[in-house]
Amino acid sequence: MKKILLVTRPIAPPWDEGSKNFAYYLAKNLAGFEINLMTKGILPELSDNVHQHSVYSTSEIRDFNFSQKIRALFFQFKTKGQFDINHYFFTPTKLNSFLIKHFFKSFKTKTIQTVASLRDDLWSSDDIKNLMFADLIITYSDYAKSKLNSLGFQNVKRVYPGIDLEKYQPQEKNLGLMKEKNISPNDFVINFSGEYVRLGAIDLVVDSFIEISKKIPEAKLTLAVRIKNEKDAQKKEEVMEKIKKNNLLEKVSFFDDGKYDMREVYNLCDISLFPVQNMHGKFDIPLAVIETMACEKPVILTNLEILKELGNNNNSVIIEKDNLKQLTDAISDLYQNKEKRNLLGKNARKFCEENFDIKKIAEIYQEIYKEI
Repeated sequence: MKKILLVTRPIAPPWDEGSKNFAYYLAKNLAGFEINLMTKGILPELSDNVHQHSVYSTSEIRDFNFSQKIRALFFQFKTKGQFDINHYFFTPTKLNSFLIKHFFKSFKTKTIQTVASLRDDLWSSDDIKNLMFADLIITYSDYAKSKLNSLGFQNVKRVYPGIDLEKYQPQEKNLGLMKEKNISPNDFVINFSGEYVRLGAIDLVVDSFIEISKKIPEAKLTLAVRIKNEKDAQKKEEVMEKIKKNNLLEKVSFFDDGKYDMREVYNLCDISLFPVQNMHGKFDIPLAVIETMACEKPVILTNLEILKELGNNNNSVIIEKDNLKQLTDAISDLYQNKEKRNLLGKNARKFCEENFDIKKIAEIYQEIYKEI
């Protein structure tokens, strides 16, 4: 039985970081291998073939500081050569790539990089070449695969990220959550699962909701947006001030403490928004979008090149980036056309079943692990 180490941030709640979430569900669905996880504490729900190593002292994304990174590096150094495959799940940086190349790689161990985003907004072509170190590079998108192929890399395979479609599926709205957030059955709930500072969407979302509230009195906005640092906290204060100024605070709910079950948040809404201006620092295939689609919710996306693998006119609504009128008009159209909402939602779910089912993705990784 091959021994495989999944190198990640702490595999532990809260489940609010894409790479560790994906690695967790992948580990739950892999068979025929000894899977080793880097955790904070022990998760009781994992099967006997999953070995848990309590590497970290915290799992909060805001507390993932230098000391936590040292813990991860020390564990990799201590276990050098002990595994048949080291599978890395993080966006490479100059420092971690250098350390892995020169200190942590072993001739006894094959290496795989699953690269969720190339960050070609930050790195030059030469930088990207230096950041790749594995025997096999796996990208989340054909967009990234083509980029690496153009740079001369032939050891590249595209495998979409997987989600648990038994968890993320349509379900009745949580009445307790509705009461807590002052949402009634007749409200039209608009959700945004994104970021406060990155991606350039939060101001557009709030400005559009201000306009929508004038047309649709029963509209409510849910903001499932993480606060990862001080800049995010400051931006939330700005957002709240704008909402207060327009007397809309009672119509906006915040889900940002990591304590909510995101499938309940997705199923609380009628539509979801992802009108980002860029994908800098975000996965090529953002899990928050495919999780929402799996819950049969229509999503409004911007027409970024990198999102074309995810959204099309059959499973979502596509608008131009930074276009307030198009976003507001798209929300109004979906509000007025329930049949269209239902059709887009069903098509979105089918798209996820065909491309992002964790069971299918795990089978692909099982073949990769056997062959490498």
